[in-house]
Order: sequence, then structure tokens, then C-alpha cells
Amino acid sequence: AGPVAMEIVGLCCLLALIFLYFLWIRYIYRQKRSRGRGGRPEPGTSALLVIAHPDDECMFFAPALLRLGARRLPVRLLCLSTGNFYNQGEVRKKELVQSCAVLGIPSSSVTILDHRDLPDHPKVRWDPELIALLILDYITMHNINLVMTFDKNGVSGHANHAAVYYAVRKLWSERKLPNDCQALVLESTNVLRKYISILDLPISWLRPHHVMYILQNQEYQQAKAAMYCHQSQLLWFRHLYLYLSRYMVINTFHLLSD
Repeated sequence: AGPVAMEIVGLCCLLALIFLYFLWIRYIYRQKRSRGRGGRPEPGTSALLVIAHPDDECMFFAPALLRLGARRLPVRLLCLSTGNFYNQGEVRKKELVQSCAVLGIPSSSVTILDHRDLPDHPKVRWDPELIALLILDYITMHNINLVMTFDKNGVSGHANHAAVYYAVRKLWSERKLPNDCQALVLESTNVLRKYISILDLPISWLRPHHVMYILQNQEYQQAKAAMYCHQSQLLWFRHLYLYLSRYMVINTFHLLSD
């Protein structure tokens, strides 16, 4: 009976830990939703999300876009390619506009570039200087004071994602961004954290970050609906991504600073 009793005690302890972990998630969620945690964009913010390909906006940035939209802060989107790697560029442009509409961004605020020097290709290195010029022109034209994009690891490690980061970093380090313009970069996590969905919340909360966005269930359904607009990209593993990825429910950003 001794070993059996020990197994029962061990199982009870494990279940208790799991229960406490979920209580912790619930507590953090409520605290974050009611008060936020520093660094939140203020009224008057005019935000720009810079992405590399159509579907980046919903696969990686949906929590930020939906939460900014809920606060009625205007967001523009600049996509640096049509995603034409498989000759689907025209289809993907339409899918991006549809996805943005679901995420609260009107078509008039969506700009999609088709630059010959910025092809959608994981092995082609985009020129950060060229991207920086394109982004700066857009910022100046639309009086942007908050830029959001990938960090140097680009979430998925895609070279085009990283190139966007280095372009924004270049603008920031050379003091070419307007004085009131901040730059936020989306935190890349390891593979384990990337695919545990809401279970990553306590880890994200404890780790340093400038701002964090978390989606409610209804907003999560909205994020999934945005991804379903990209029918050309919905391979079997993308369906798994919708349910497993933390980026469908959590975004943590770091501020580019000294």
C-alpha cells in the first residue's frame, strides 16, 4: 500500500500544481485586462505595422492590432511584398485586405508594395537601407508616431522578417525617426513557448517587456477569422498553428532604446 499511496499523493500534488497554474493564468489575465502594464500607446497615437508578407499581420500581430483597435487608435499597415513566392501575389494581396478588414484596418490604411528588389524569398537578403527609406517616407507622409514590427529573429526566423527589423533599427540608431516616434519590436520566443498558446502567459508576464497584449476568446475568434481569409496559405500545419501558437493570443513587445 505504501508505493500506491505515494503515487496517489504525487498525482494529487501534480493536479494541484496544474490547478494553481491555471489560477495564476486567470489572475494575470484579469490584472492585465483591467490595468495593463506600462508602455501602453496613449490617445493620439498613430500607429504603423510594418510586415514582410501577407498573413504576417494575423499570424503574428493579431493581439496588438485587435487591442489597439478596441481602444480606437488608428493603425496603418505597410506590407513590403505581395508574397509572390509561389506566384500567388495577386491572390494574396486580396486576402491581406480582407484579413485587415476583419482586424479593423480599412483598405484605405493598407499599403502593399511590389518592389523588384524585395522579392518574397527566404534566401534573398533584403537591403535594410532600401527598406528604411520606404518606411521613413511612409512615416513622414502619414505622421506616424509608433512603428511596430518584428525583432531580429523575426518570430519564425524568416530572413525577410529580420530585414524589416534591421531597417527600423537603422532608422532609430541614426536618429532618422521623428522625435515623437517610438519603435516596438515583437518578441520572438523559443519553439516550446511559441506553441503552448495561453499557457505561455505567466512566462510572458514574468519576463521583461514594454507592453503586452492579450486577447479574450471573442477576439481570438476574430484573429482566427482573419487567418481564414488567407485561404491560399491554409495548409494543414497552419490549422494547428491557429490553436497552438501563443502569437494568436499573446503579443509582447520591446521598445527600441539606448
